[in-house]
Amino acid sequence: MKTIKNIFANFKRYSFLMQQLVSRDFKVKYKRSVLGILWSLLYPVLMMIVMAIVFSQMFNMRMEGVNYLVYLMTGLVMFNYFNEASNLAMTSVVTNFTLMTKVYIPKYIFPISKCLFVGINFLLTLIPLLFVILFTGSGATKCDINIYYLILPYIFLCMFLFTVGLGLLLATISVFLRDMFYIYGIILTIWQYFTPIFYDIQMLPTKLQAIFKLNPLYVFITSAREIILFSKMPDPYLLVSSGVFAIGMLLIGIYFFRKKQDQFIYHI
Repeated sequence: MKTIKNIFANFKRYSFLMQQLVSRDFKVKYKRSVLGILWSLLYPVLMMIVMAIVFSQMFNMRMEGVNYLVYLMTGLVMFNYFNEASNLAMTSVVTNFTLMTKVYIPKYIFPISKCLFVGINFLLTLIPLLFVILFTGSGATKCDINIYYLILPYIFLCMFLFTVGLGLLLATISVFLRDMFYIYGIILTIWQYFTPIFYDIQMLPTKLQAIFKLNPLYVFITSAREIILFSKMPDPYLLVSSGVFAIGMLLIGIYFFRKKQDQFIYHI
């Protein structure tokens, strides 16, 4: 508990630095870009069009009574956030080592700033997602804004905390094992196919479904889809599991990061 209090105290103390790091990431990402931050809106739309053509036309993917475009884009937007944020968090300590040697900065600031930076982009991608929700589908496949949208911030917060925790763990491992940069890319590819982004989990055998449901990303994405696609309260199991995965991963990440951070200087 004392450790968590210290983290929040430092987080407040170094809030200006956090803002500068996030601002720097935006400037670097969109430097010399004509459209700039508009790419955060255009990219998910373009990806949706490509994926829609591939899966709904070429592979003839259909889901009875479900707006497949909304189903697909909800999964893509959420998984893309996790993918980019965890990758950037993993490399954040190594890439900012020069700055850490010049002034004292709590090292966990760097993974968290990456998750926040990608999180802002994630919020922007929700705008085109909202347009898809409102202007696609008809009849039984039409999606409507409903009261349960108030639960979405909780789901997104749980995914954010889970990503921060995993980012802290990955950042720790990558300092001592640079091969992690490549290993994690393979893990993410496998993780993507174990997450029902493009397909319905009901297509799988019952025993396999039980395994897939242990996937935290399945829990986060399915909770959001229950609200967006079916206008209903997510299963309490999903909501509780979201909190458990988020807090559990965050505590694991904090524990290993704090335990090993004093050794970073000898391995970078």
